[in-house]
Amino acid sequence: MGVKALVWIGLCSGADRKFVDVITPYVKEKAIFGFFLMDDPDPRIGLAQCKPSSLRAEADWIHAHVRGARTFIVLMNLSAAETPSFQGTYNPGNSHVDLYGIDPYPCRSELNGCSNTMIPRYVLAAETWGIPRARMVPVYQTFGGGSWSDGDGGEYRLPTAAQSRAMLAQWRALIPAPPFDYAYSWGAQRGDHALEDSADLRDVFSNHNKDR
Repeated sequence: MGVKALVWIGLCSGADRKFVDVITPYVKEKAIFGFFLMDDPDPRIGLAQCKPSSLRAEADWIHAHVRGARTFIVLMNLSAAETPSFQGTYNPGNSHVDLYGIDPYPCRSELNGCSNTMIPRYVLAAETWGIPRARMVPVYQTFGGGSWSDGDGGEYRLPTAAQSRAMLAQWRALIPAPPFDYAYSWGAQRGDHALEDSADLRDVFSNHNKDR
C-alpha cells in the first residue's frame, strides 16, 4: 500500500461553504488517509473558540462524503503539565472526530531533563475524558530552545537520542499499535532546535519507522 496523505484544514467553522470548497477536491482522491481538522483547538469562549459542534459538523461531512477518511485533531491540555486535563474539550461523543493527538513534551528546563511520568499522565487524562487508547496518536517531542515557553515557568529542551528512545519505549508500552504517530517538529520555528538539526535524533526516528 502506498503512502496516504493527512490533509491540513484548520478552520473549525463547521460544514460551511468555505469548508466544503476546501474538502471537495479530495472527495474522490484515493491517496487520502484523513484530514487534520485542528491543532490545539480551544473550546473556551473567546475569539478563537472552537466549538465541539463545529468539529462534529466537519467530521460528519467528511465521513459522509470521503469514503474511509479519518478525522484528526491534536488536543490542548487545559491544565498544568503536572495535572493534565482534557475535561470539557473534545472526544468521540461530542465531536465525532476519529483520532486524537496527545502531545506531552516532557523535556524541559525546569526539570533539568525529561519527566518519566508526563506521558502516562497525559494518556490517563485523555482516557478519563472518554478517548480510548485505540484512538490516540502519539506526538513525540523533537524540538527545544529558542523562544518557546512551556507554560510552567520553563522552556522546552531538545531531547537527546537516549531520552528519545526512552520516550518511545514509554509510548510503546502505553499504545503499542497507534493508528499513526508523528514527531513535532522537523523544522525550527522560533529560533529553536528541531529534528532537522540533529542527525542523532533522525537516526532514532528512522529506526523507529523501520520497526513500525
